[in-house]
Amino acid sequence: MQPLTRRDLLTLGLTAVAGAVSSPLMETPQYTAEVALHAAGSPRGRQWVFVVDTDRCNGCMKCVEACQEEMRVPPAWGEHSYGGRQPWIEVFDMGDHFLPVLCQNCQNAPCAKVCPVGATFYSEDGVVLIDQERCIGCRICLTACPYERRFFNWFDPPVSEEERNIPYSPDYNIPHRRGVAEKCIWCRHRIKEGKLPACVEACTAAGHRALFFGDAAEDAVSNGDETVRLTEMLKGRGAYRLKEELGTETRVLYLPPRGATV
Repeated sequence: MQPLTRRDLLTLGLTAVAGAVSSPLMETPQYTAEVALHAAGSPRGRQWVFVVDTDRCNGCMKCVEACQEEMRVPPAWGEHSYGGRQPWIEVFDMGDHFLPVLCQNCQNAPCAKVCPVGATFYSEDGVVLIDQERCIGCRICLTACPYERRFFNWFDPPVSEEERNIPYSPDYNIPHRRGVAEKCIWCRHRIKEGKLPACVEACTAAGHRALFFGDAAEDAVSNGDETVRLTEMLKGRGAYRLKEELGTETRVLYLPPRGATV
């Protein structure tokens, strides 16, 4: 992987980096002291959240591989890809740390607002899903996503006989089909079964334990090996969200490398 370029930085619009990227916009890295999740009193009850500890991530790509295998991620046609597939998770080399970027699961999601047919919607526990039986392929949501985490199937994705026999559900989006939008859906089929997302399990199995998943309403997150209080994990680490100034209320929180200016 090549270090993130200035052009990449401007495109991704990160609100916090660790100072290795040369950009007049980021001469002095700034991190928010606290991240308020406003879980209490939420009408959805569950408040799923990812925490990425960039101090532990070494860019091994095991999260990407697990995502591709678990979700049978479709090919990327003429676009940036990992192994020829859509980068539902993309790992950026920031120079002195790595930054995994998946669907940010915005609770004020631009993609859901612009969908003209309601194909992008929230599950009862707040996960942003896509109903491909309703999607008309207008691709407005791809333009609306400020994190570039939505993709489009321009042609018929390869579908195995096994996949053809899987009953379709927005919780799994298999079998994949032509002419619809796709994205990471936080492995909601696994969440419903009480399992961690595949990327979290893979990161811990690789020995890095950089990805945590849990319920902010219960103040608990886990990487499958450690279970910790979310508030304690965030305390004093300068947790931040990507493009927080947009008010998208993302559910992915990043912990900067230890020693970064807070």
